[in-house]
Amino acid sequence: MSSHLHRPSSAQRLTLSVLTLATSALLGACSSLPSNPFGAPKMSSAVADNPRVVAKAPGANMLLDAQLPPPEPPVASVPLSAPVQAAPVAPATEVIEAKPIDPLNPDKPINLQDADAHADLWGRVRAGFAMPDLEGDLVRRHEQFYAGKPDYVRRMTDRGGRYLFHVMEEINKRNMPSELALLPFIESAFNPQAMSTAKASGMWQFIPSTGKDYALKQNIFRDDRRDVLASTRAALDYLDRLNKLFNGDWQLALAAYNWGQGNVLRAISKNQKAGLPTDYASLSMPDETRNYVPKLQAVKNIVARPEAFGLRLPELQNHPYFLSVPIERDIDVDLAAKLAGVSLEEFKQLNPQMNKPVILAAGTEQVLLPYDNASRFVSNLRAHRGQLATWTAWVAPRTMRTADAAKQVGMSESELREINRIPPKMLVRSGSTLLVPRSSHKTADVSEHLADNATIALAPDLPPLRKVTLRAGKKGESVASVARRYKTTPAQVAQWNKVSPGGQFKAGSTIVVYVPQAPARGRAVAAKSTGRAVAAKPAGRATAKAAPTRQAAKPVRVAARPNTTTKR
Repeated sequence: MSSHLHRPSSAQRLTLSVLTLATSALLGACSSLPSNPFGAPKMSSAVADNPRVVAKAPGANMLLDAQLPPPEPPVASVPLSAPVQAAPVAPATEVIEAKPIDPLNPDKPINLQDADAHADLWGRVRAGFAMPDLEGDLVRRHEQFYAGKPDYVRRMTDRGGRYLFHVMEEINKRNMPSELALLPFIESAFNPQAMSTAKASGMWQFIPSTGKDYALKQNIFRDDRRDVLASTRAALDYLDRLNKLFNGDWQLALAAYNWGQGNVLRAISKNQKAGLPTDYASLSMPDETRNYVPKLQAVKNIVARPEAFGLRLPELQNHPYFLSVPIERDIDVDLAAKLAGVSLEEFKQLNPQMNKPVILAAGTEQVLLPYDNASRFVSNLRAHRGQLATWTAWVAPRTMRTADAAKQVGMSESELREINRIPPKMLVRSGSTLLVPRSSHKTADVSEHLADNATIALAPDLPPLRKVTLRAGKKGESVASVARRYKTTPAQVAQWNKVSPGGQFKAGSTIVVYVPQAPARGRAVAAKSTGRAVAAKPAGRATAKAAPTRQAAKPVRVAARPNTTTKR
């Protein structure tokens, strides 16, 4: 620097420092702005590579990428001479844009213009057949049954068309034979709301215990045995394990899926001891299991050559029927269907796991919607103003009558009992979870713990009981006759005495029953006209033992009541 230039004063140096800091702060703020001049959020890699992924379902067009938000207002300029002050920082709010996706391939762009998407799905099923064929009269009999009921086959295949692509995707990922994709035709006629007399549920027909073994949640809000995605995953897990257990023999694995692996193993052991073959056709088994694999073979033959049986299969293309949409807040089922523009019945066909008229976000991560309706749901949900859920969960603080519970939550007793499926004359036990109206000012959704673990336990609403002990006569006595004498049920007498409801008490054996507690004044009843005390007669030849406490009734668990059809 030349000697004739004077050095800046301390005041001038301070001013320059302030200006330098202000300029740096402004440049830093500008560099942190998004590269898009309108402030649009950064796209995912899949969307960035394909910024307008168009999915065309038959007869409809749908834009799957989210609409860009409106431009942000311009940033106000800051005079360099203004003093630099730390601006208050608003807490960051994460905005999650719910987008429809293929639940099995969430990172894969959806393109229905791809040639594979227009391929014949039935052809894909046929190409994957890998099980050995079964021949015999039973196969012919079931072929004739289906061939003689074309309307039934049409309804069954039309319904199965919703789910068949998804099942095939799961099967192909596991390198399993595609005959398994036809198994729901045998189990439930591809009805995800099917319920058998053995309490097997869903299109794969899981009984409660096996469902729990394969992580299918069952509580008062949902039953994942009916969940299309979860039950398919569990069924294929189970079938894969059975196939390995029986050394790759799919016919034995299918028999075990129907009859139980323990029964099949015992039948194999029995034949081994007798020196007999142990293949499927050689085992002794119930008629239902004997016909199980022949039924599947018959359906396989019809799918392979429908024209040979005078049948026509519906045209199915090789692309998803449904997409999944994330659920981030509790929402009523009927409102979700309305926002998607589908009927309530169609919504329930794709989301049959719901036990109640509300979807809990903490327990249900997503809903399935047809291609044509998934984007519409997202758009309408974004534009919706008002309450999403009119129902919520309430935990009973103590054992109480339904009338008291209804009064506490602000609804009628009849409505409380109906929505929670509580029979008459039952108490709601402490800790039970009930579905109750949600007030408009309540913003909190049901917690994850409650959504996953809610139960309801009931007990008979009976007066205090006293224990009565009696002896069976010389000829003995049946449980039913004791029940008739004391005006109760054989099941109740059997529970008190730990015997079978159809059982018999031996001569001289001790029988226990419980009868209503005597009035507070001992065993005297005031006569209406004279006021004279009349001794109450003990019931039968019994020895009464005072037991002033209420008999602890066995809790009654209230199960979901899905629609009913088939049995596995």
